[in-house]
Amino acid sequence: MAAERTTDVLDATLRCLLRYGVRRTTVDDIAAEVGISRSAVYQYVRSKDDAVRGVAGRLHEQAVRHARAAAVADTPLAERVYSILSAKVELATEPFAESPHATELFDEQARLCGDICRDFTAELHSLLASTLTAADIDRPDDAARILLSATIGLLSTGRPDLLRRATDALLEGISQ
Repeated sequence: MAAERTTDVLDATLRCLLRYGVRRTTVDDIAAEVGISRSAVYQYVRSKDDAVRGVAGRLHEQAVRHARAAAVADTPLAERVYSILSAKVELATEPFAESPHATELFDEQARLCGDICRDFTAELHSLLASTLTAADIDRPDDAARILLSATIGLLSTGRPDLLRRATDALLEGISQ
């Protein structure tokens, strides 16, 4: 029951964060969103910051699971690489694309969640490098950095729809 209520609190925290942003969200907002008292919220999270980190950690962990599954899938290299990279794209897009506050949960420079975001990117790099190593790609660490940088660039320009084409083009160049 406590785990279910913690999930409710984190779900409510996410809705509040997307609506108000990290700075303007309060524990009172979270409590109202869940339908419990402010003091009851503290039974499930230590503070607003703890709730924000819990949300960010949960979202990033879901994306890591997606990327890990993609890395070991029995699919061609280009599909595995694309699927690993798409974990980052999906994390930063729907349903978060509509909120001007979503970047607070996915920014490596963010005060509360930056370490979670950096660890996530490092995990993606490791998965990519391992996948590329297994495919006998030269300099797999460099290739993984290039692929991640391209993905981040596509996100920053608002063109994540080009990920498949970018992945295919980069893999073709890297493989030669």
